[in-house]
Amino acid sequence: MAETNTPQPQDAAGECLLYHEYMTRVFVADAKSAERTALRLLILDLKMEVVGEAADWATTLAQAPVSRTEMLLIDWDLLPNSPTTALDELRKACPAALVIVLISYLDACQQAALSAGADAFITKGELPERVAERLRAVAASVLIV
Repeated sequence: MAETNTPQPQDAAGECLLYHEYMTRVFVADAKSAERTALRLLILDLKMEVVGEAADWATTLAQAPVSRTEMLLIDWDLLPNSPTTALDELRKACPAALVIVLISYLDACQQAALSAGADAFITKGELPERVAERLRAVAASVLIV
């Protein structure tokens, strides 16, 4: 199960559906092309839709809001010097999207990702099956409004 820090909207009209009942829209932001490609293939295999990709923070902030994404996969190393400020800015631009931070190693980054406002984190070194399991778990909590 994915580590989560997902805010629960108290007055939102809608219901949570299992991810397989409709297509979850995912935006991928990672500086490394090979990692974006691997994530794209995994997302498509999960019957989710990749609605955009970015290799830098400025492109992420410009394109993610117009993509109507429901889930953002953001590489921790892509975030500017103040991750909390960056994720706050991203949440203002995409208030309904779940934010998943991709980290390269476990230690202080795990807690920092959640403390900075991420809904979940995924370690890049995990097996594809484990990444898929975590994406399914987070996608299951996407709210339909």
